[in-house]
Amino acid sequence: DVITPDADMATLIDAERAPFKADLETVVAKSESLLYRRGNFQGTWDDVICNAVMAERDAEIAMSPGVRWGASIMPGQDITREDIHSVCSMTYGQVYRTEMTGETIHTILEDVADNLFNPDPYYQQGGDMVRIGGMAFSIDVTKPIGERITNMTHLKTGDAIDPAKPYVVAGWGSVNEGTEGPQIWDVIEAHLKKIGTVKLEPNTSVTVTGI
Repeated sequence: DVITPDADMATLIDAERAPFKADLETVVAKSESLLYRRGNFQGTWDDVICNAVMAERDAEIAMSPGVRWGASIMPGQDITREDIHSVCSMTYGQVYRTEMTGETIHTILEDVADNLFNPDPYYQQGGDMVRIGGMAFSIDVTKPIGERITNMTHLKTGDAIDPAKPYVVAGWGSVNEGTEGPQIWDVIEAHLKKIGTVKLEPNTSVTVTGI
């Protein structure tokens, strides 16, 4: 707001956007909640994404990549198609649907957590925890790998996640070759069109200690 845009660059951007401007500015839904992604753990945009993935892919648990990019939405603001793309556009956005045992889910969370909180900086390979929908857990970042993640709970039933039981899990941002499924931006848009207005309750499903 305090820096005058470069005139040539502004002209170039406007020209590139022109064929897509109306499509990008299409209003998909409205938000009564503040939508953001700004921490190592769950943000409200992540909650919207996980809710969309579970609803549209008929899954019990959702996994969403731990990233922070994307524009925030203020309460009372419209959500446009461009806002959706700002939080999820990537070249591997297919939303997979598969079964994972409770043990596999635990292993994934432990592996991601070790990338963040390994005491040796050489082994720290990421900055954000995978976002989770449909499940609660506790994490103690001071523990060694294999012991950080506890109290995994299926939110719909209130039952503890069974290591031997298979759960239907959907997610996106997989780096595995051959991942199949609809694109995440289409999944989010379809969900938002159905609900019309986003109104989130506070999410307390992730308990963090040791920070």
